[in-house]
Amino acid sequence: MSTPASTPTSRRGQIVQTYQMAKKSDPRLGWIILGTFLVGAAIGFGVMWLLPGDGVISLIISIVGALMVGLLLALLVFGRRAQQAAYKQMEGQPAAAAGALQMLRRGWKLDPVVGFTKQQDVVHRVVGPPGIVLVGEGSSQSRVRQLLVTERKKHERVAHGTPIHEIICGRGEGEVPLPKLVRHVQKLGREVKPGEMTDILQRLKALDAQRGKLPVPKGPVPTSMKGMRSQQRGR
Repeated sequence: MSTPASTPTSRRGQIVQTYQMAKKSDPRLGWIILGTFLVGAAIGFGVMWLLPGDGVISLIISIVGALMVGLLLALLVFGRRAQQAAYKQMEGQPAAAAGALQMLRRGWKLDPVVGFTKQQDVVHRVVGPPGIVLVGEGSSQSRVRQLLVTERKKHERVAHGTPIHEIICGRGEGEVPLPKLVRHVQKLGREVKPGEMTDILQRLKALDAQRGKLPVPKGPVPTSMKGMRSQQRGR
């Protein structure tokens, strides 16, 4: 039995919601998508028309090809610009990196806000092929670095031998900008086998149980990227 998130109605709702979100920071989005569709349709029609075939059949194939190519290009442009708009709207918000990290696909486990300071500096944790990735963000690079050092020591105690990477998300020197965060994490390499992840996650449960309930930064953790990720997976 399919879940509500997989129904055509909810898929259309996700697309509309994503479009409305993106249009706020990209007012020309509708015209750009329409122009892309028309250009793609013209290219598709021209290519299909050049193929050998009967007049009527060739015309039908050309029209179908035009629609398919135009729609494909329009969706690609829409997805790219919507993603850029989402990053633009999230950047600077509390726990924005957690929203971006939701774009990571299967094989990754995200735990937002595993570390926190009174100044709303936070550390998120991702477990995946590179091992444990600690991602810090906040208004002070020195405070975030200190928080990362503290969290690294805690994780080393329960996951000894597991590679641990530290990243600061931001626009400062040595930091990774939000739009490049996911790709940066994915490029950290493969140091942990899928079968080892279960053991690592079990060890981390003990660490998380000791923390108790952490305070959540003011304002909601951005979730717009999660819907976009579901669309990319075709759910």
